[in-house]
Amino acid sequence: MVQKLVEFALRNRLVVLMISAGLFVWGIYSMRQNSIDAIPDLSENQIIVFTEWMGRSPQVMEDQVTYPLVSNLQGIPKIKNIRGTSMFGMSFVYLIFDDDVDSYWARTRVLERLNYAQRLLPQGVTPTLGPDGTGVGHVFWYTLDARHMDLGEQRALQDWYIKFALQTVDGVAEVASFGGFEKQYQLVIDPVKLQFYNVSLMDVMNKIKANNNDVGGRKFEMSDAAYIIRGLGYIKNKQDLESIAVANYNGIPVRVKDIGSIQMGGELRLGIFDDNGEGEVVGGIVVMRYGENADKVINAVKAKMKEVEKGLPEGVKFKPVYDRSGLIEAAVQSVKGTLIEEMITVSIVVIIFLFHWRSAVIILIQLPISVAVSFILLQAFGISSNIMSLTGIALAIGVVVDDGIVMVENAYRHISEAQMAKSKSSS
Repeated sequence: MVQKLVEFALRNRLVVLMISAGLFVWGIYSMRQNSIDAIPDLSENQIIVFTEWMGRSPQVMEDQVTYPLVSNLQGIPKIKNIRGTSMFGMSFVYLIFDDDVDSYWARTRVLERLNYAQRLLPQGVTPTLGPDGTGVGHVFWYTLDARHMDLGEQRALQDWYIKFALQTVDGVAEVASFGGFEKQYQLVIDPVKLQFYNVSLMDVMNKIKANNNDVGGRKFEMSDAAYIIRGLGYIKNKQDLESIAVANYNGIPVRVKDIGSIQMGGELRLGIFDDNGEGEVVGGIVVMRYGENADKVINAVKAKMKEVEKGLPEGVKFKPVYDRSGLIEAAVQSVKGTLIEEMITVSIVVIIFLFHWRSAVIILIQLPISVAVSFILLQAFGISSNIMSLTGIALAIGVVVDDGIVMVENAYRHISEAQMAKSKSSS
């Protein structure tokens, strides 16, 4: 079989060259299309269901949220395992699917089952799906360099401007905010005044919710013109909130400021984010979507950050904290450097020992073709270009070089022996 293959290659050199050129072009195309990352994605095919019910203990979350969700999500097809975790005010359910299951198909089936499980949860509690990323999807972290702004203003800038802008980048599943304070109006109620005015705490909550709203009216026609009537009632500042009437005491309206005080504060925090001991900072985590090219996504995020930075307040800048693109570029440069070094080394070895430049050219041609074919296989099997796969290619280059030197030297020796035998027979 091998002998026939060699004979075919020798008799059809043009065909062999065309096939080699085709494989090389195909390999270059596969190399450009293949996703690049620093580390291989060995995480499980996992979907996270997150539920928030602030102020409840872990035991309450376990009994009223986690257990109903886990028990109703077990019937999903092609599911391998379900894990539930409950903590203060939060519930996490991890659904592990078979490795061959499409991630977006699995997310659709989970959403179908959540629609049924929703009726078993307490009123106002809504489970949500986590981002369509993986365990290695955190490709870029950044913080805001804004020392002249307080943490509440930085967090508001991150949540209402920067986050929305970066989420438009192709390949980004989510931009998770961290650090700072989430601004909120806080009502500090005096219980003695509630008792004096005979107002319950639920009455205060319902009145505030009902008054923080816009209402629509009908169309009013006058002088051949139509006007849309609507009532504007959204709260814009503390004074609007303080003026809301919650009850009636002897014909006099009882306002919010009569039973308590309003202040601007931050939501309850369970931790802080510190930057190398220099103080608290605010920032975000860019989560890459499943199956995307990490290097391409990071470069797109950086380009978007340059655009967003133009609209930031004066003195506010981005400060990268974790950037995986550096590790990715180092891995790629390592393979390129190894390939160039091997080509130079084998050329010198062949020329010195054989004094035959065509033999060196034969080996130099097979090196890039072999690497290109390896990227065709990586793309075909859905394997990304990462440290593990690129390291394997770098090690295989040495084997290809050794094989090329041995084969060329062996062919050179056989040709020399045949020529010597021919010359002896003719003489």
